[in-house]
Amino acid sequence: MKKSILFTGIVAGMLCFPSCKEDDKTILQTPTSFVLNTPPYAENYLYDLEKSTAIELTCSQPDYGYTAVTTYQVQVSLTPDFKTAESFETLKTTYTMAKMEVKASEVAVAATNLGLAAGKAEEDFPLTLPVYLRLRATVANGLEPITSNIVELSNCRLHFALPPVELPTEMNMVGSALGGWEWGSHAIEMVPVHSTPGAFWHIVYLEENGEIKFNEIKEDSETEFSFTGTTFDGELEADAAISDKDGNIKIGKSGWYLMVVRTTLSGRDRNYTVEFNKPNVYLTGDAVGNWDQKPEDLFSVPETKEGDFISPAIKAVPGEGGLRMCVKLNTDWWKTEFIFFGGKIAYRGAGNDQDRISAAVGEKVYLNFMTGSASLK
Repeated sequence: MKKSILFTGIVAGMLCFPSCKEDDKTILQTPTSFVLNTPPYAENYLYDLEKSTAIELTCSQPDYGYTAVTTYQVQVSLTPDFKTAESFETLKTTYTMAKMEVKASEVAVAATNLGLAAGKAEEDFPLTLPVYLRLRATVANGLEPITSNIVELSNCRLHFALPPVELPTEMNMVGSALGGWEWGSHAIEMVPVHSTPGAFWHIVYLEENGEIKFNEIKEDSETEFSFTGTTFDGELEADAAISDKDGNIKIGKSGWYLMVVRTTLSGRDRNYTVEFNKPNVYLTGDAVGNWDQKPEDLFSVPETKEGDFISPAIKAVPGEGGLRMCVKLNTDWWKTEFIFFGGKIAYRGAGNDQDRISAAVGEKVYLNFMTGSASLK
C-alpha cells in the first residue's frame, strides 16, 4: 500500500514538469487596448435611463500574457471624443469580471453632468440622444491603465438625474483664527436664523493673521467655502481687513465679530454672503422695560478672547415672558434670541419658543460666546 502511494506521487511530480516549464516561458505583455463588445440592441433599442435598472456590458480580457486580475471602470461621454478629461466622466463602481451590470442610474447622473457642462439647462430635460461608453482597465502590476474601444448607445432617453440643490440646514466655521483647523475640536457651530432658510449667525473672537473657512458639515469636503467666490458685507467688513490667503479668509484685525452667513440659490449653484458685524447683544423685554433693543440695553463687549459680555443691570423682575436676550439682524428679534440653562448658552435657532428663566432687579447676565458659558449674578 505504501509503495502504491509513493509511485503515484512520483508520477504526479513528473507530470507537473511540462506545466512548470510552460510557466517559465510566460512573457509579460503590455497591451494598449482591448475590446468592449457592442450590446446587441445598441442601435435600435431605446435605453430609458430613468426606467432601466442596468446596462449589460461584456468585454474581452486585456492580454497581459497571463490571467491577470483586472479592474474595470465605465467611462461615459455624450460625444465619441474622449480626448480631454472634461469630455467624459468615469463611474465610481468597479468590476472584476468581463461581464458587468452597469447601473443605469449611475450612467444617467454622469450624462446629466456632461449635458449641463455642454450648456443644457434643467428645463431642457428629458433628452433623447446617443451616449458613448468605453472601459478603463487596470491591474496591480505597475502597468499604466488602458482603455477599450468606444461603443455607441444610439438611442437613450436621459432624464434630469441630479438631486435637487437645497439650502444648507447647518453651518460651521473653523480655522487658525479660531484656534485650529481640526473640525472635531475647533469648529464653531453657527446658529440658524429662525424661519430664514440658509441664514446662520454666531459671535466669535477672531485672531489677527488667522484664517477661517466654512462648511455645512464638520469635515473637509467639496461643500466648504471661504474667500473665493464669496460675497462679503457687514458693518465691520473693512475693519476686519480681510484678504485672500490660499483661498481662505485671512483676518487682518483681532476682535469680536457677529458673523453671519447667508445662502441663496442660483440654478444649481449656491451663493454665499459672509457678514462681519458689530457684536451687539441686547437684553430685551420686561427686564429692561421695552422690546425695541435700545442702545442702553446693549451688553458690554470684552477686550479679550477670554472675557465675558456683561448686560446692563436688570431693571424689573421679568414677567411671564421671562428673561430675553438676542442679537439683532435685519429681521424680528425673536428669530435670533437665546437664553441659558445650567450655566450654558441655549440658542433658539430654528426651534420652538424656549423655556423661561427669571432674574432679580440689579442682577447682570455674563456670557462667554467662545466657551458657551453663562451666569446671572
